[in-house]
Amino acid sequence: MPQIPQTLHELTVGQLSARSGAAVSALHFYESKGLITSRRTSGNQRRYTRDALRRVAFVRAAQRVGIPLATIREALAELPEERTPNRDDWARLSRAWRSELDDRIRQLGRLRDHLTDCIGCGCLSLENCVLSNPDDVSGESMAGSRLMPERPARECS
Repeated sequence: MPQIPQTLHELTVGQLSARSGAAVSALHFYESKGLITSRRTSGNQRRYTRDALRRVAFVRAAQRVGIPLATIREALAELPEERTPNRDDWARLSRAWRSELDDRIRQLGRLRDHLTDCIGCGCLSLENCVLSNPDDVSGESMAGSRLMPERPARECS
C-alpha cells in the first residue's frame, strides 16, 4: 500500500483509491452521491482532504452490512463539515441500523423458507404465492395469476 506523507494534506483521486482500496470510479460515484467531497485545482483535477479516507472506509463498511447509500449519506450529513466519523459515530449509527438489518434478516429467512414453495407452485396462482403476494394482498383487488392490472384492449383498424 503506498504511503502518503503526513505533510500532504490533500490527495489525488489515484492516491485516495490506492489508500482506500476503492476504485476511482467508485470514488467518483461516492462524490456524485454526496458521500465525499473534493475541490478542483486550476487544472480541474480533484483533490480530496485526508478525512476522505475515513469517510470512504465508513461508506464501504456500511455498504458491506447492507446499508443503502441514501441512509449512509444522511448519517454523514449529520456530521460537521470536515469531521470524520469516529468510533462513537459508528456505535450510534450501528445501533440505529440494527433494527433495519434485523428486519431484512427476517425477510431473507422467510424468502429462504418459502423458496421451495414458490418453485413448486410455478407462479400459476397469485392467491397462494407467498413471495409475489404475501398475505394475499393482490387477491383483495383482483383474481388470477396477474401481477399487473389488465389494460383495455385496443381496437383494430
